[in-house]
Amino acid sequence: MVSLAQMKHWELAPTNPAAMEKAGINFALTADGNKAFWKNLKAAIKNGLSEKMALKALTFTPAQMMQMQNELGGLKKGMIANFIITSGNLFKGKNSIYENWVQGKRYVIKAMPKRDMRGVYALTLAGTNGYKLYVSGKPERPKFEIEIPKDSNRVKAKGKMSGDMMSLTFNLDKKNKRAMKTRLAGWVSDKKIKGTGENAQGETIAWSANYQGKLPPPKKKGKGKKPGKAGKNKGKKLGTKKTAKKGGIVYPFVAFGNAQKPKAQDMLIKNATVWTNEKEGILKNTDVLVKGGKITKIGKNLNAGGAKVVDGTGKHLTPGIVDEHSHIALRSVNEGSSQANTAEVRMEDVVDSEDINIYRQLSGGVTTAQLLHGSANPIGGQSAIVKMKWGESPNNMLVKGADGYIKFALGENVKRSRFGFLAQGRYPQTRMGVEQVMVDAFTRAKEYKAAKAKGGNNFRKDLELEAILEILDKKRFISCHSYVQSEINMLMKVAEKFNFRINTFTHILEGYKLADKMAKHGAGGSTFSDWWAYKYEVKDAIPHNAALMHNAGVVVAINSDDAEMARRLNQEAAKAVKYGGVSQEDAFKMVTLNPAKLLHLDKRIGSIKAGKDADLVLWTDNPLSIYAKADKTIIEGAVYYDAEEDKKKRVAMKKERTRLIGKMMGKGGSGAAAQRPRFRRQRLLHCDDMGGERILWHLSGENDKTSTEHNHSHSHGKH
Repeated sequence: MVSLAQMKHWELAPTNPAAMEKAGINFALTADGNKAFWKNLKAAIKNGLSEKMALKALTFTPAQMMQMQNELGGLKKGMIANFIITSGNLFKGKNSIYENWVQGKRYVIKAMPKRDMRGVYALTLAGTNGYKLYVSGKPERPKFEIEIPKDSNRVKAKGKMSGDMMSLTFNLDKKNKRAMKTRLAGWVSDKKIKGTGENAQGETIAWSANYQGKLPPPKKKGKGKKPGKAGKNKGKKLGTKKTAKKGGIVYPFVAFGNAQKPKAQDMLIKNATVWTNEKEGILKNTDVLVKGGKITKIGKNLNAGGAKVVDGTGKHLTPGIVDEHSHIALRSVNEGSSQANTAEVRMEDVVDSEDINIYRQLSGGVTTAQLLHGSANPIGGQSAIVKMKWGESPNNMLVKGADGYIKFALGENVKRSRFGFLAQGRYPQTRMGVEQVMVDAFTRAKEYKAAKAKGGNNFRKDLELEAILEILDKKRFISCHSYVQSEINMLMKVAEKFNFRINTFTHILEGYKLADKMAKHGAGGSTFSDWWAYKYEVKDAIPHNAALMHNAGVVVAINSDDAEMARRLNQEAAKAVKYGGVSQEDAFKMVTLNPAKLLHLDKRIGSIKAGKDADLVLWTDNPLSIYAKADKTIIEGAVYYDAEEDKKKRVAMKKERTRLIGKMMGKGGSGAAAQRPRFRRQRLLHCDDMGGERILWHLSGENDKTSTEHNHSHSHGKH
């Protein structure tokens, strides 16, 4: 019910401020409605945050962030008189705020004690010296203890301060708890106390106490005691300071994260069956040498030099799988608002590098994917092309230097056929309206380009039109969600009217009907292998679609659009062999070289050739076989998935969970509030999904307060 990531966060969250301080990051701390703020802050200090930085993060740094550091956040001549007066160190023990001064105006929160009586006093009772009086606690609520002559133990005394008067009551006979108590009353003057009282016999006595110095430091508990063998750990609670051990950071900070980020290494993969996707075809018992993240040599009996040798005997080595159409690793998919053209939004801004589906797809041989906007709008957002670098930041996952792409969409989703009354109020609601939205956008972009060239005061930069203009200038390329022959034909004509070409029609389940026109236009097709009958506009879909488009000269890719399918794209490609008789090599190109071509990355990935990125997969069997498993998935020479390492990770994760559960149970036993676990289901996003990235449910099945709405109608019939 509780993920490893949640457990590790619970343990390491208190160390976060100290980690930022150590890294030299300037940060402020805010309560933000957190009732346990001071408790949590003290926990952060116990976990390494310095008191100096804690105070700075509450005062100077927030003032600096508001560019008010010359007026606020410090005690300096000329600054605004905002300060507090407390009973002691702000970060230690239970402190009281006496006064809060705001712009020089005094606000008394609690009356400040007239004097601080804390310390050690030489006590004289009825002329007898040698007694000591210890005053501790807070100035406004002091605590009293009496030390008897020739006895290091102390007896507690009940005491009270009222102005200059002090009263004490205590029992000096430790053997007889019911004995009469000594009662004293006196007056304080400059830490000297004089007065009278009654002893245990009811006799009137004089007494006095003179200040000697500060209280001695408290004794450490348990010092010098050695536990016996049998009882060495007796009494220790799980999760206490003595037994607590913190786990390390993993990259990414979720299950299956790496203790160290994978690094490129020189390697020689020997004696594998190599699927080159080049004119050499499939080479048996062949070696591939990788150096500096690139493929450097392909041949037999290559010299490893200092490279790590990987035995590929009996295995198949292929280029990494490229998924042209994916929605994994995104925190949202659709800007499904009243705006039909959302060309300004960018998927690279919402890449989620901690999505477990990255790791799962590495286990299925996927190394590169285009993360697309959804199909809620005729003109959607700009896509992100990423490599599945598990453990890297979102920015480091992006393929540097890749061409820009954008999602367009046709059909039922954009005109919101299944939205009912929710579709009302947004144009378009018909297929002809979809065409007009696109024509209007390109027309406006041409006018925008002319205004941009003139410049002057009348020009205003428009991010939406900047993206559309990039299409007209052939700097950004369209991947269009499509199904119906008539609409596919329409969009090609619109593109030709504005002198550019559609790069890719994705889904395109009626592509076989006009494959000749697509080939002539120069459009590629990124399709499903055998999805059909999940909505009306796919009623004419056939499993031979990929083969028929391929035979007509169209560059064909098979995509996923689904987190589960993406880790089985090798098997999806195999279906083109069954339906249409495509050769094994050409079928496998549909998930490697062909999508690389559609993404204009074929000079870098998609085949095994000297000089290309070392994005490789070592399979246990023919990659088109249902029995094939990815043994190793390599990106730019770094191993991001290893089947043997995966087994070790599972064992280590189980141990880590056990340790953290034990620590949590110990924490609960020591007074921390228990929390009810909640079932958290990850949301696997598709083209037409709206809302956020996760759904949360209570165990009872009721929606959690932080849940996001779930659109139960998936365009592709997969849940």
